[in-house]
Amino acid sequence: MALYYSEIKWVHISCVLLSGSLFALRGVLMLSGSRYVNNKVLARLSYVIDTALLTAAVLLTIIIHQYPFVQAWLTVKVVLLAVYILLGIYALRRGRTQGRRAGYLIAALAAYGFIISVAVTHDPRGVFAKEPLKIRHVYFPVAPRDRE
Repeated sequence: MALYYSEIKWVHISCVLLSGSLFALRGVLMLSGSRYVNNKVLARLSYVIDTALLTAAVLLTIIIHQYPFVQAWLTVKVVLLAVYILLGIYALRRGRTQGRRAGYLIAALAAYGFIISVAVTHDPRGVFAKEPLKIRHVYFPVAPRDRE
């Protein structure tokens, strides 16, 4: 499975971008009062993207042998993911007023951005780390595979 690390990582990153973009789109639809905010097609697309995202995330943790509740940066990502999901639910469905929904949307997008900063820096402090622009990578000694 380690042979596919790069591909799985790109699926994960692509799904992160697709998931966040779709959530932001649904947030804009909600703010504009559109009836499409909870459209079944958009909701199901969100489920498919998020399932692929989480599947890739689990595969990556197995490949790199780093796990939530063992590595601090992954623990922060998991906790913030739960916060992001709850805020998203209130932003798109449960918020009682348009103003509250907008507030939940902004908070959810801030959580989303911070999750990304934690992922990029591999530091639980994310953008608030001492060296926030330093990107850390995990390298694996993997034999090249044949691409025939």
